[in-house]
Amino acid sequence: MILQRRSFLLGLAGAVALGRSRMAVAAGPLGERRLVVVLLRGALDGLAAVQPYGDPELAALRGPLALPEPGQEGGVLDLGGHYGLHPALPHLHALYRQDQALLLHAVAGPWRNRSHFIAQDFMEMGATRRLPDGWLNRALAAEPEAAQGARRGLALGLQLPLILRGEVRVGSYAPPGQQVPEPDVLARLAQWHAADPMLGPAFAEGLRSRGFTAAVLAGQEPPPPGMQPFVTLAGAAGRLLAAARGPRVAALELGGWDTHAAQAARLPGPLGALDAGMAALKENLGPAWAETAVLVLTEFGRTARVNGTGGTDHGTAGAAFVIGGAVRGGRVIADWPGLGPGRLFENRDLMPTLDQRRIAKGLLAQHLGLGPAALARAFPESDDAPPLTGLLRAEA
Repeated sequence: MILQRRSFLLGLAGAVALGRSRMAVAAGPLGERRLVVVLLRGALDGLAAVQPYGDPELAALRGPLALPEPGQEGGVLDLGGHYGLHPALPHLHALYRQDQALLLHAVAGPWRNRSHFIAQDFMEMGATRRLPDGWLNRALAAEPEAAQGARRGLALGLQLPLILRGEVRVGSYAPPGQQVPEPDVLARLAQWHAADPMLGPAFAEGLRSRGFTAAVLAGQEPPPPGMQPFVTLAGAAGRLLAAARGPRVAALELGGWDTHAAQAARLPGPLGALDAGMAALKENLGPAWAETAVLVLTEFGRTARVNGTGGTDHGTAGAAFVIGGAVRGGRVIADWPGLGPGRLFENRDLMPTLDQRRIAKGLLAQHLGLGPAALARAFPESDDAPPLTGLLRAEA
């Protein structure tokens, strides 16, 4: 038992040493254009991030999770009517008003599986069957061999995300100062070990010395703000992508979205990290921001109804974002299915009306200039998901 526990703790330490934020970057197939993919692990609640306040069924389904309408205290940030952005996303809202953020709703992958692990793999593989590599790596493989070797790719973090695994090689680098787990991870560890007579009290005492209250340790309140590895990594991504001979493609990860309980208190933390991270990315890209498109995806949405613990459970459709100086933003794209009786998927989830592969394929085609053959390689068996057009100010 001692060896098993020690092995478990060593493995867990490796998994959380950078918190739940990772980044990988690689050379891209098209000149000065930059593409960044942000994976939100844990299933972002799209109905909270981009709230359809104009839907008459929202308040009854969401209860305390339904935020006030725009203009009211604590209300959502207006997106031109019907939809509002969560108030923890002020930078994203500013980009929207500058026509540099495009919000897409009722988005889902082609899978209908509510397992985080399976859905995240499918999201990164770009398929509904097991593949050994990721869709972004397969897209990069479309560039000429000489171009692939011109600039060495780089992965920041302890693991290379599946989306960038494949024949196009990338290096790895763990940035200094990122070896402290995120506060939310520490709080969860304290809960897991609370019943252990040796680890439990020691862990709790150590966290109390960092300002963790009894309510936080019990999972009743979110942890105190602390280091935000994602913001640091996003800033690093901006600097690397801005370099004259730097990479042109990056993949970042941000966890903390599995809000089964106390969602109203817990969700602003990861939303704020995402918002601040995008601000850091833009700032560090500098003039290169004008040539950048950022795709933000999650594995699935969350249930339309609030559950008994003030949270939401694993769902189907949700929201996606496309932001950047190259994006034709200032719009919400949605074939809105509605939240009324008979309109929910399996009577519990937002009905999907837009395949997330269409968004990714649209960016690969319009921003990186990939042709039909390269798109088919990146997303096999996806003839039913043609590239979404009109995402960018100018096409490649």
